[in-house]
Amino acid sequence: MRHVLTGLFVLLVSLPLSAAKAQYEYYVTGSSADVTTPTTAGTVLMGGGSDVAAAFQWMINKSGGGDFVVIRATGTDAYNPWIAGLGTVNSVETLIIKSRAAAADPFVVAKIQNAEALFIAGGDQSDYINFWKGTPVATAIDYVANVKHAPVGGTSAGLAVLGKFIYTGSAGSVTSSTALADPYHRYVTLDRDFVTIANLGSVITDSHFVTRDRMGRLVVFIGRIIKDGWASSARGIAVDEATAILVEANGSSTRVGSGAAYFVSSNGVPAVCVSGTPLTYTGLPVYKVSGAATFNLATWTGSGGTSYTVSVNAGAISSSNGSIY
Repeated sequence: MRHVLTGLFVLLVSLPLSAAKAQYEYYVTGSSADVTTPTTAGTVLMGGGSDVAAAFQWMINKSGGGDFVVIRATGTDAYNPWIAGLGTVNSVETLIIKSRAAAADPFVVAKIQNAEALFIAGGDQSDYINFWKGTPVATAIDYVANVKHAPVGGTSAGLAVLGKFIYTGSAGSVTSSTALADPYHRYVTLDRDFVTIANLGSVITDSHFVTRDRMGRLVVFIGRIIKDGWASSARGIAVDEATAILVEANGSSTRVGSGAAYFVSSNGVPAVCVSGTPLTYTGLPVYKVSGAATFNLATWTGSGGTSYTVSVNAGAISSSNGSIY
């Protein structure tokens, strides 16, 4: 059924009981007619918590004022009026895609492919993996990023699925202390190859970083990627709450918001990374970006930030500068 409200077009899709899991919801603020505008590639890596208006304005500018699409598996259309108020766009659209069947629906796929800017909201990244991985929705995200060269971004769970490697949280959220004590704990659930985003080909991401004390678990994720033979080297990008990293197509990036971002590199194979035993993995380089500091993901070098190393010995984490953050 369809409801028309002031400035808002809502399509709620009701399916037969046998296809109930295929439901999706679609909301639009602005014009429901598609437009095509010139776009410029870029990636927003947002750390959760309070949204960073400057990051959305950056995406709007790169969208050429076209259709800004938000995708999620749960939640509401609350982004629509807020994003629409940040700049000039043809529309802001939200798709709540609740199942794999919905992720194959032609309407859903077309709306994503027609986006001039695409943002993956927060929520639960295991939903995104379970509902969207290997479906036309994932193919459409790749199309927007790599063929259309339009800006793509994500926050919190949406950030978690942008890298090549992914912490899914499918068995429960793991803390640093739990992961460091046992890098193969059942809560350390990793996946890979959901989407392909430029400059994130060897990367695993994390969010809410300092607030939830996640440096330890990020080191474990990197160690597991290497130990399990998924890659010979891996990198982590972690972002504080109320903070975003704006990545240009050439890999250069700037920070906006109130916190910091951390760029962490692997250091060979962990000395000890086995089930039931605390991790030992030493000398991982970290580059912290705050203030006006910048970082280039293509060259993996920064300017104006802070360089140090983090080490884990028998599950205890430390750093070369006295603070892991």
